[in-house]
Amino acid sequence: MMSDNKIRIKKAVFPVAGLGTRFLPVTKATPKEMLPIVDKPLIQYAAEEAIAAGVNELIFVTSSSKRAIEDHFDKNYEMETELERKGKTGLLDLVRNVVPKGVSCVYVRQAEALGLGHAVLCAKQIVGNEPFAVILADDLIDGGDTPCLAQMAATFEYNRCSVLGVERVPPEDTEKYGIVEADVITDGLSRVTSIVEKPSPDKAPSNLAVVGRYILTPRIFDLLESTPRGAGGEIQLTDAIAALLKEEQVLAYEFKGERYDCGSKLGYLKATVEYALQHDELNEEFREYLRERFGKGGSEIEQLVKHA
Repeated sequence: MMSDNKIRIKKAVFPVAGLGTRFLPVTKATPKEMLPIVDKPLIQYAAEEAIAAGVNELIFVTSSSKRAIEDHFDKNYEMETELERKGKTGLLDLVRNVVPKGVSCVYVRQAEALGLGHAVLCAKQIVGNEPFAVILADDLIDGGDTPCLAQMAATFEYNRCSVLGVERVPPEDTEKYGIVEADVITDGLSRVTSIVEKPSPDKAPSNLAVVGRYILTPRIFDLLESTPRGAGGEIQLTDAIAALLKEEQVLAYEFKGERYDCGSKLGYLKATVEYALQHDELNEEFREYLRERFGKGGSEIEQLVKHA
């Protein structure tokens, strides 16, 4: 456990080197993290969540096919000049504020596709000896007034130990996630006693699944370096967390909010509908379209979409 009461999470790692095969053929040329939810790509939602939690250094673990991500967070002088010339100040502000002032972006290549644990390890030299966040952009979480990572950061700052974002899933879905066994501390917060990667339902210790949010102490890097390849011949972050449990307290935090698995086509479509219903420019017209399309009253169709 860490001893500095004032320590804050200032760095976030975004593993974005994956191929996104579930969305082929679109991901043949477009990174899955650049798929838009209405008018912003998934990776921007993830970056905004990190920034809202106080992060000021965004570390992207990329591959040679992910240049579009770097371009998205970089300046585009030609576009900015043209928007300024035409007096389109609103759009100009949108483009210029993709990365706010005071926030930096760092890119590191993952030379081989050796799993999430290896991707996190690639960021070791940049993160250094301080706690950090890991965000998987295809887990889009609408945390309402307090984004998911900000909720977790508050838990970290109080307890000063690693925190895993978790969610209860149907028992039949445990083989899709890392699953924790944990002792309840308070409502929504537990102390992890074990963790296993993608267990079958009959072997799962619980239905408490780790989703794409982590706050980790720097000790995880040393453990990742000594973690052998596990499932799929990859270095599993879950295995390193299991080793971390033997040395430090790790907490499971059940975040408040709605998660959309945008790594799946259905989850991506659900997120698009929900975020369109919240969009300042589109929400009324989109609601009207849904009413006409499904022949339902406004509140009924929103509930239909919410719980589809």
